[in-house]
Parts: sequence; structure tokens; C-alpha cells
Amino acid sequence: MADMAESKTNIQEYSVSEISGAVKRTVEDAFGHVRIRGEISGFRGVHSSGHCYFSLKDDRARIEAVIWRSTVQRLRFPPEEGMEVVATGRVTTYPGQSKYQIVIERLEPAGVGALMALLEERRRKLAAEGLFGEERKRALPYLPRTIGVVTSPTGAVIRDILHRLDDRFPSHVVVWPVRVQGETCADEVAAAIRGFNAGVDGVPRPDVLIVARGGGSLEDLWGFNEEAVVRAVAESAVPVISAVGHETDITLVDHAADRRAPTPTAAAEMAVPVRAELITRVDGLDGRLFAATTKSIAQLARDLAGLARLLPRPEDLYSNQRRTLDDLCGRLDRGLVTDAAARRTRFDGIAARYTAVSPDRLLQRRGEDLAALSARADRAIAVNMRRLGDGAARATAGLSPSRLRETIARSGKVLADVSRRLDAALPAALGRQHERLAAAGNLLEAYSYRSVLERGFALVTDDNQKPVRSRKEAPPGRALNVRFHDGDVSVVSGGPARGARKRRELPPESQDTLF
Repeated sequence: MADMAESKTNIQEYSVSEISGAVKRTVEDAFGHVRIRGEISGFRGVHSSGHCYFSLKDDRARIEAVIWRSTVQRLRFPPEEGMEVVATGRVTTYPGQSKYQIVIERLEPAGVGALMALLEERRRKLAAEGLFGEERKRALPYLPRTIGVVTSPTGAVIRDILHRLDDRFPSHVVVWPVRVQGETCADEVAAAIRGFNAGVDGVPRPDVLIVARGGGSLEDLWGFNEEAVVRAVAESAVPVISAVGHETDITLVDHAADRRAPTPTAAAEMAVPVRAELITRVDGLDGRLFAATTKSIAQLARDLAGLARLLPRPEDLYSNQRRTLDDLCGRLDRGLVTDAAARRTRFDGIAARYTAVSPDRLLQRRGEDLAALSARADRAIAVNMRRLGDGAARATAGLSPSRLRETIARSGKVLADVSRRLDAALPAALGRQHERLAAAGNLLEAYSYRSVLERGFALVTDDNQKPVRSRKEAPPGRALNVRFHDGDVSVVSGGPARGARKRRELPPESQDTLF
């Protein structure tokens, strides 16, 4: 037991940190720069710190891998789960967990075949979602006012596009600068497409979008095969022209875009027509329109002339109506004369019936009756007063003063009663007489000639206010007075007007009824 304890004390003791550091130095000295081929496993995307952590494996072993943030930004394509790659870097250890790992400084796909396989798998996946369907592709605007370009601001691509647009049809171009290669390419391109659609930061919404980049290898163009870019193009409300790479370069953005251009210059040609050709075409259309309009007007003029020959003369159109009007005017004249005669006869009959009860006579009789009644009342009052005086005198003869006063008092009461009854009866009698007088006045007004004047007739009198009943009583030059319902007018009779139609002679009885 003592020998065993002594042998243990002869072994050098190390701390955990010393052993870990020694292992780290040994591994880094032996594998300072290596290239490892393997399949990416356990990749969950870029960490919030900007670093990437995953594993590289083959069919028998696994090694942890890390890519620092500064290296991630320089990668030509991002790592993906299941991708076979060749990683260049240095092997080191992580003492905190007693693990070894490779710090990757460069990452490449393990041959073009691997990238093509990944590209084909992604294409099938997006095609199954309908992002590449022809039914969702839209037509480009014929003459866009604003063109949006998503590309690098420093490359030759933007110069080629601007130069071609100036040659064909100068337009307003808005450039959204992005990186067209590297780790951040896909995110910047997708953000630019969505920014153009949303019109953020005061950027006007274009009528058409051009996503452009020059040619390059598959790895250089890989950013335009990312799902984020493809989905942004498919979701764009603005038509998109894809002009990525040369004619032989095909990316997934080409399938999702509404149109694919083989080159950026061809994209500019698709976006706008040739201005000179448009001017020539418009001039040609203007000439054709003028010729067609002239020909149409001439044909319409011929048609109008032909139709005009079929129309009757204007005087023939209203000749029958004019004759009918003359007939109606003649009938109207005769009807007015006949109607006036009938009304005159009716008026004479009514006047004859009411002559006996003329308002003037009624007023005169009512006045006489009223005067007689008033005289009778005065006489009756005087008689009664005399009778009362005589009776009082007889009654008071031989009476004592006291009885005389009583008798006078009774007589005064009787006299007051009679006077009161007389005062009450007289207004009633006068009221009845006034009512009868008012009724007679209304009847007089109803049959007065003034109501006839208000219906449009006129009363013609001479200087002596005598009615003029015929034309013979109004020789030329005689002063006449014409009374209307609202006043009189003094006129002088004359002969018929020059050029006037000869007045038809009326029968004497009709002439009398006019006045």
C-alpha cells in the first residue's frame, strides 16, 4: 500500500484548465487550417447574436461548427439544413463543454450538383404552392409613368437600364439600392419589393418593377433563389419584370415574376414602348381618323339631302291647320254674337220681371213707410201726453196735495214704462227696415250693369251720357265715352282701319245687344 501511494505522488498533477488549454493548443497546432466536407445538420437559422451554430456530419461522425457574424456577412449563400458543403477553417476546442469544433471561415457547396438539387427541390415546393402559375401573372402597363428598379446603384446594370429608357421613352425612374450578392441580398431585395408596393418613406408607388442584376455563377445569383425574394415577387401588387443574370441564367425569381427579360437592357425595352414609333402611329391614326370623319360627314350629307327630298314643303304641312283655324275663327265670331244676343234677351226678361220691385222704388216705399211710422209715433206720443195731462188734471181736481203727488208719481211710472217700450220697439222696427233696404241694395247690385262691365264688356255713351246702341249713332269724328269696370276712357269714333278685313254686318237686334 505504501508503494502504491508513493507511485501516485510521482505523477504530475494538472488542473482542468491546464489540461483544456493543452488540448486546445495541441488541436489548433495540428489542425490550424483544414477543409472538411460534410452535410449541414441541426441548422436553425442565424442566431440573434448574428452567429451561426450547427454540425457537419457524414455517415459515421459529427463535428460541431460555428460561423462568426463577421464571416456570415461575407458568405455568398446562406447555409441550409441538409446542404452538403465544403467548410474551410480551423479546428479548436470549447473548454466550457470539453468539445471540439471547427470555426468556419469559408463555406462552399460541395459541387454545383448539390446546389442544383437544392434549387430543384425548392422550385418544386414553391410551384406546388402555385407561386409560378401562369394564371396569376399580370400584363405589364403599356405606358408606365413611374418605373421602380431594384438593383445595385453602383453597377453597370442601372446605367444600361437608364440609357435604354432614355433612348426609347424617357420616364420617371426610382431606384431602390440593394446588395445583389451575399448573405443580406435576399432580405434587402424582398424589403425593396415590399417597400415599393407599400410606398413607404415617401417613395411613390411605381407602375412596374424591374428586379435586375448582372451575370454570375450559381452561387453569385443564389440570393434570387431564396424563398423570401420569390414570395415577395409573387405577392407584389405591382407587375414585376425579372432581369437577373444573362439569358442562360435561370433563377426562381424568373418563374415568379410576371415577365422574364434575358438581360437588364431587354427589361427596359419591355417596360416602355418606342416613343418615335408611338408618334408615327398616332400621326397615322390621326390621318385615318380625319379621312374617316370626312368620308362619314360626306355620306351623312348625301343621306340628309336624300331624306330632305322626301319631306313635304313646310307650307303644305300646316295648310289644312290654317284653314281649320280660319273656320274656327269665323265660328267663334258667330258664336260670340249669338251668345251675346241670348244673354241680352235673358237680361231683358229678368229686368221686366223685376221692374216692379226695382230697388229704387223699394227704397222709396220703405222710406215713406218709415216716415209715416215716425209721424204716427210722434202723434201717438203727443196724444198720449195730452190724455195723460188731461187725466192728471181731472184727477187732481179737488185732490189733496198728498194724493196729487201719488197720482203724479203713478203717472210718471206709466209714462216712463211707455217711453221705455217705445225706445225698445223703435230700433227693432228700424233694424228690420234696414235689413230689407240692404237686401234691396244687393239685388240692385246683382242686376246692375257694373257686373256686366266686370265680365269684360264696356258701356259707350255720348256727351249727354246717353247710351250709344248702334254704329249709326257713332258717326266718324263724334266724341264718345267708353266706361269699363275700372274707369272711363274718352275716344273719338273713326272709320275702319286701312287693310283691315271688312267687318261682317250684324243684324240690328244683335247690334243692340252688344251695348
